Amino acid sequence: MLISGGEVTVPKLFVNNANGRLGLVGYWDVVAFDEFAGKKKRTDKALVDIMKNYMANKSFSRGVETLGAEASMVFVGNTSHTVPYMLKHSDLFDELPESYHDPAYLDRLHFYIPGWEIDTIRNEMFSDGYGFVVDYIAEVLKSMRNLDYSDRYQHYFTLGSDISTRDRDAIHKTFSGLMKLIYPHGDATAEQIEELLRFAIEGRKRVKDQILRMDATMAAVNFGYDSLGGGWSAVTTLEEDEYPSHYYRGHVAAPAAATSLGADALASSAATVSAVSGTESAPAKLFHGQRDFVENQRGISYETLLMSYMAGATEIELHDPYIRLGHQGRNLVELLALIAAAKDPADEVTFNLFTVLDEDPEYQPKQLRMLNDIVQGAEQQGIKVNVAKDPGGHDRWIRTDGGWRINLGRGLDIFQKADGGWFDFGTSRQEFRQVRAFGVTYIREGTDNG
Repeated sequence: MLISGGEVTVPKLFVNNANGRLGLVGYWDVVAFDEFAGKKKRTDKALVDIMKNYMANKSFSRGVETLGAEASMVFVGNTSHTVPYMLKHSDLFDELPESYHDPAYLDRLHFYIPGWEIDTIRNEMFSDGYGFVVDYIAEVLKSMRNLDYSDRYQHYFTLGSDISTRDRDAIHKTFSGLMKLIYPHGDATAEQIEELLRFAIEGRKRVKDQILRMDATMAAVNFGYDSLGGGWSAVTTLEEDEYPSHYYRGHVAAPAAATSLGADALASSAATVSAVSGTESAPAKLFHGQRDFVENQRGISYETLLMSYMAGATEIELHDPYIRLGHQGRNLVELLALIAAAKDPADEVTFNLFTVLDEDPEYQPKQLRMLNDIVQGAEQQGIKVNVAKDPGGHDRWIRTDGGWRINLGRGLDIFQKADGGWFDFGTSRQEFRQVRAFGVTYIREGTDNG
């Protein structure tokens, strides 16, 4: 049942004392509150108090009788500001009506879905073939409602010991639901189960971390899990990885080990910007080791990933077998443009590209023309590009004469496909594009990596 406008009364939702009639929670599996956000919305404090108890215990009291129900609740609303703005000035629940902007109420939420990570629905997304009939799939899911898949991860993983009972229940509910949706037969590999478990933990962590901003007396939780084979895996949210300076502004404890673009990379980025702008600053010690980035992450660019490691290099070697399609050629041009902007105009840089020609006779001429255009364009900017066949096959890496080797999991092709055209900010700046999951390893050659 969808409640339009997000406003509802106690009798309509729970029970009408005048006639004893049960409300919506007694008749529906899910009650969704649409357009729930809005600071100025009128709210009933008594309704909020009853909802707190119901969301925690599936029971509510009206008069002398305590009643129970099984309906889940979903709250849908829009934010007025960007994610970094909310992290800097308030929290991700900032748009809720005042009565709902309450740590005790919010602690009942199992999961916070980051709507900003979800693509806008477009016509081309709809299938023109067969699909599930809504009524049919709804009956299938309803028939599975009493099944419990929450323990399916326990054959492989255990949750962190300081995760509270409420946090644990929330993670279990989400994990069980995801299993029923994606693996209804209950048969999934350890890797597939781990993906769902991380997602379930992430959504609950997003709730808890925002509550900590409102109530500093609540204890911080180290969200993550142990593999039964050994090894702790911390779980972070995407906005935590993208905006660490705002995320950890004295309210949320930073994890012991960074798992993504953190302070080291930000420092490297700042050093690069200074070099390009011509200002002098003390050289930052460059990070070496593995750094992983997650699906849909923003704020990533070749400048922050690579340029600090190429500073001062006069010869650069790139092995990437997939410089074939137009967007892959564009990726290469964007890297070459950064190199050209960072170097002295009077200097020359040799750039040796090792790639693989497309074997399709229809596409190979297009690839050759593209590469030739790139060579000529780079030459005008003082970069001599040499193209040769990659003897390594599928490995993707960069080496500089400054002593760095950078292993690239996906090569230069890290960005998701975008259809926004020239008016999309991501067309002009890589930082506004979403990336695909990938990893980068920085190796200092010829030293002890100290």
